[in-house]
Amino acid sequence: MKSKLFKALPVAIAGLFIGSVAQAQEPMASSTTSLRTWSIGVNAGVLTPLSPLGGKNDFSNNKSSLGYGLYIKKQFTPYFSLRLDGVRGKLKGDNTEAFESGVTNNSPVRSFDTQLEYSGTLSAVVNMFNIDMFKKENALQLYASAGAGLAGYKPTITTAAGTVDYAGGKNISELIIPVGLGAKFKISDAVNFDLGWTINFVDGDNLDGYYRGSNDKYNYAYAGLEFALGSGKQLAFHNPVAATYDEALAAKNTANALKSDLDAQKAENAKLRSDLNNLLADADGDGVADKLDKCPGTPAGTVVDGSGCPLKVPAPQITEKVIVTEADRAVVKEAIKNLEFDLGKATIRSKSFASLNRVAALLIEKNFSLKLAGHTDNTGSKELNLRLSKDRAESVKAYLVSQGANASRIEATGYGMGQPIATNKTAAGRQQNRRVEFTIY
Repeated sequence: MKSKLFKALPVAIAGLFIGSVAQAQEPMASSTTSLRTWSIGVNAGVLTPLSPLGGKNDFSNNKSSLGYGLYIKKQFTPYFSLRLDGVRGKLKGDNTEAFESGVTNNSPVRSFDTQLEYSGTLSAVVNMFNIDMFKKENALQLYASAGAGLAGYKPTITTAAGTVDYAGGKNISELIIPVGLGAKFKISDAVNFDLGWTINFVDGDNLDGYYRGSNDKYNYAYAGLEFALGSGKQLAFHNPVAATYDEALAAKNTANALKSDLDAQKAENAKLRSDLNNLLADADGDGVADKLDKCPGTPAGTVVDGSGCPLKVPAPQITEKVIVTEADRAVVKEAIKNLEFDLGKATIRSKSFASLNRVAALLIEKNFSLKLAGHTDNTGSKELNLRLSKDRAESVKAYLVSQGANASRIEATGYGMGQPIATNKTAAGRQQNRRVEFTIY
């Protein structure tokens, strides 16, 4: 039996450490970076030289004695930790009573008293579940543990011949396999109340100084306090399910807020389109917007002036060659340079009016024709930029007509983002591409 346990020990320990590495490599949420992961514990309880899980008992009356211990624990995830335990105490038993089956124990050893000098074990501890999945911090957890270690002890036996030290009083060391269950109650962020019960399977039959051919075992039921080291909350009581739930709710609230902002922006854009349509509406088709038309309802084909009223005399036929001077081009160039619109709109800013007034005066004085070409950068969709460039060109035309220019001699066209004059990768380049070009002829 002993050789089998020693053969299985490397496999068991390898399994424990592989499990610990796998658990430790699981990514933790950023909210757990300040949690406490190290702790120490002290406990005291009852040591009894038997196991309730069955098997042969060497003595009919196994007594309970005081045991005490301490441990250090490293928590890798909310569900997994490694715990190094040390326990000392006494184990006692005698044959003053019959076995439960009624059979009298004919052992030559009447009683034993074993001093447990030490037991040191390394165990993997698994928190089985959190009590409330909707709380990020729980106050109660149940856990199970299993591991391996060594126990050193000195049995003293009493026979008909008297009391003697077993094995000449030498300290015996044996492999032990501890398996346990427990419940932990959080008192504060730094202190827990710990209740536990561990069954220790001994790789030998000399714990009680009497050999019967079956391995001995003893159990330790204890209560104690655990002290979490460091600052912050305890990782062992952290509930990532609830934390994820809260993060999902926060993400949902953020998405709802963004949707509300998007709906508000859509409503604002719809209002701007409506306002622009009202500004450019021309019911009688004479080329003068209704808001600027002083003579609405003129018949189709009627030649009108800049205010939308019919001309009293036919417009003179220009037969001479149109000559555009450098001074004329300078007026137009200045208007282009000073032309500004509200962000994302076709509304001309007031600082542009002075230079546009000079262009209108030039058109009236020399009866020039003017082509307006609106352009944008590549921010936004193609359809939106095409509409915005057309609206801005029409807005400039409407303003010039309001200053007396001949609407029939002004052409307004939008090209969107299709004809850039600079790169759209920089703010300066995009500023150059947002323009309305003036061409007089």
